[in-house]
Amino acid sequence: MTATAIDYDYLIKFLTIGDSGVGKTSFLYQYTDGVFHTKFISTVGIDFREKRVLYNSNGINHRIHLQLWDTAGQERFRSLTTAFYRDSMGFILIFDITNEQSFLDVQSWMEQLKQHAYCEDPDIVLCGNKADLDHKRVISETRAQCLADKYQIDYIETSAFTGHNVAAAVELLLEKVMKRIETIVLSSTIQARRGVPKLFVDTKNPPVKLEGANGTEKPSGCRC
Repeated sequence: MTATAIDYDYLIKFLTIGDSGVGKTSFLYQYTDGVFHTKFISTVGIDFREKRVLYNSNGINHRIHLQLWDTAGQERFRSLTTAFYRDSMGFILIFDITNEQSFLDVQSWMEQLKQHAYCEDPDIVLCGNKADLDHKRVISETRAQCLADKYQIDYIETSAFTGHNVAAAVELLLEKVMKRIETIVLSSTIQARRGVPKLFVDTKNPPVKLEGANGTEKPSGCRC
């Protein structure tokens, strides 16, 4: 394969956010590698993991290259990590079900998203992590679901330790993002190429592009 060859249809970027210590890095390693790292090292700045998946829509398999960006939860890194918000197409917001403060801080993270994400209602999945520590739980599933309902986002409980619902959370977010993309495609009046418009043009904002196979450009989200 040449350096310029692209063997996927969509490049999708997700951002994990949440307080330090809630398990963001372990969550991503569990999803991409299927392992849990027992040695905790706090993320400094930002890092990312990658994975290739297939997404089926109307009987058609789309090859997805996922980039999952891992952010530092510490306050001193907020100005750095918020710079990545606008380029991300979906968000995994994680709190620790054994940590009250991490749950209370969900409101602050939602405000950050509203201010810095590509639109005011981006695709978000709220994850209550460390479900394997149910005996230490301080945030009930009902309480967390009520908060998710308030923000009109999906809620799922996960365990980076056992892998419980980790893949399901990412797949849920991917489905939401792909449906948004498909909606843009269907509403576009630009002549389609290979079933997907080359470029989605919004009259109020600059074009949104996503590099696809063979150098084509595909829509990557919306500008709200």
